[in-house]
Amino acid sequence: MSLQDHVRETFAPGGLLSRMVDEFQPRPGQTEMASAVARTIETGGVLVVEAGTGIGKTYAYLVPALLSGTRVLVSTASKTLQDQLFARDLPRLLKVLGLPLRSALLKGRSSYLCLHRMEEARQNWEVTDATLLRSLARIETWSQATRSGDLAELPGLDERSPLIPLVSSNRDNCLGAQCPRLRSCHVNQARREALAADVVVINHHLFFADLAIREAGVAELLPTVQTLIFDEAHQLNETGVQFLGQQITTAQVLDFARDLLLAGQQHARGLCDWPTLASESERAARDLRLVVGQAPTGARLRWIDGAPEQLDRDEWRSALAELHAACSRALAALEGVSEAQPDLQRLAERASAFLDRLAFFAAPCAAESVRWVDVGTQLRLVESPLDIADTVRSRLTGAGDGATTQPALIFTSATLGAEASLRWFTEPCGLDQAEVLQVQSPFDYGLQAALYVPLHLSKPSDAAHSREVAEFVADAALKMGGRTLVLTTTLRALRAIGESLQRRFAGSGDLQVLLQGEQPKHQLMERFRRGQRDGGAGCVLVASASFWEGVDVPGEELQLLVIDKLPFPPPSDPLVEARCTRLEAQGRSVFNDYFVPEAAIALKQGAGRLIRRESDRGVLVVCDTRLVRMGYGRRLLAALPPMRRIGTEIEFDEALAALTRTSTTAAHSP
Repeated sequence: MSLQDHVRETFAPGGLLSRMVDEFQPRPGQTEMASAVARTIETGGVLVVEAGTGIGKTYAYLVPALLSGTRVLVSTASKTLQDQLFARDLPRLLKVLGLPLRSALLKGRSSYLCLHRMEEARQNWEVTDATLLRSLARIETWSQATRSGDLAELPGLDERSPLIPLVSSNRDNCLGAQCPRLRSCHVNQARREALAADVVVINHHLFFADLAIREAGVAELLPTVQTLIFDEAHQLNETGVQFLGQQITTAQVLDFARDLLLAGQQHARGLCDWPTLASESERAARDLRLVVGQAPTGARLRWIDGAPEQLDRDEWRSALAELHAACSRALAALEGVSEAQPDLQRLAERASAFLDRLAFFAAPCAAESVRWVDVGTQLRLVESPLDIADTVRSRLTGAGDGATTQPALIFTSATLGAEASLRWFTEPCGLDQAEVLQVQSPFDYGLQAALYVPLHLSKPSDAAHSREVAEFVADAALKMGGRTLVLTTTLRALRAIGESLQRRFAGSGDLQVLLQGEQPKHQLMERFRRGQRDGGAGCVLVASASFWEGVDVPGEELQLLVIDKLPFPPPSDPLVEARCTRLEAQGRSVFNDYFVPEAAIALKQGAGRLIRRESDRGVLVVCDTRLVRMGYGRRLLAALPPMRRIGTEIEFDEALAALTRTSTTAAHSP
């Protein structure tokens, strides 16, 4: 029996999945996708699949991959999705299919406890806060019992804790083979297990990081992997460009200064003036940040000539020169003592790497690349390619990396394009010759969802727009008893709308308004999903950025989704500007070939938060009249699921009332 036949039989009504998985329902689209994946694994080549929400794409690619007998590497968009795939979907399918395959989960170094750095943290002068000391004690106790060392397994450890960088390693500070705790290293253990496994689950960041730096780990797996699957593949291009260029951050220098002082005082006290050397490096990093001044957090400053835009060239060059000098002095001191101890030797290597990167940024930007500075609490100096096409062609779709045969490559996501060719995804990823398949969602959007564009609101460019959106959301959410998610296109709109809503409902007890950034994302989502259960108030969640995708709230806890305006990319972003310049040079329309497709994809991703199951019902509101009044609006509407249209405020109120009646009936049914 061929793999395709085996897969069709497994997914068929009355087949193995129907018999063994209670909630499984045969779906033609899922079977079609699984069959295409099986064919690609059998024959080799590249398959790109856009699988609409509800298809069940995880089973559609995992079942044929597991049944194929090939060695499989699955890359997901985030560590959260990794954990879900590895802990839930993969073991369940292995049991159902009766396959004795070994699986492994592999993350980046910073996800694991570093035993050496945990011991060093006790000597760190920064760890004096009582809360941090208690957390460190908990980590030390946990370290005696954990097998994996994955910090995600430690209950109650805040993902934003400043302690995490002190008890984990990264590419800069890992001692590698010279580490005194090498034999018990959790990272090495995870990589050994990955090398011996039949199925390895990684994430896109790790994939590109290891591909770029050619270190041990995933790069060693690639030559022997016959099936390589990228889930949530729509994030590949933007993730890849982060790792395929060069970058240096002031945060890295501050970490270096902290480690320099700690290691110098511990292992070479009196041999050098470590406090002064550390202070000079720290001051130089902070002075570089000060040159940027009050530029807003999240801004990207174009760096076309000698300095980023808006900055004084002489001040910028002087600050970079002082940072170079501070790192040079630290390196000179370390070279005199580095043979005494691995920590000091690694610090010398880090200082040398900083000097190399600073020299790189002192030279002109390379052709077909773009350079900019990311502004935050710290600065990130970046030069990257415009896309990952060349890397994909040379490393994946070609026979590179010593591979004798090309693996089967499967790329899938719910959102890969707004047209049948999926060009939005395939072009920047260098997959022009790939087989393309679109599998439509099984949901009945005409019955389950409605789309409303309020025509009475101001244009998004008007100063009153965010205020009017907040008033509209307040009235609608009050009728709904919460159950409302507001997605904004900018942090400024998030603050304006969110703070207006908080003022409106402050102390009323009617609704609780949650804002992105006020709590960790998982806590916000837990509270939002809880809704009015346990006697709590209904919730309105106002969010931006990462909440446009990866948010799954099935059921009645989310029935009103509001998008403040069409999500066009910011034209002032250096990467966007460079890509537009390239399109212009090719004689193409920047607006039609870049801005509209980008907005269509983002709108499609945001709208996908509303309907997650066959039983879900809801209303999508887009507070941007351009969607129905501008010619390009037809392309954006075509990218959305085929929801029924609401034309008037009266119809909108009736739709909300229908949802409220349904919710109340369900709540009181026996």
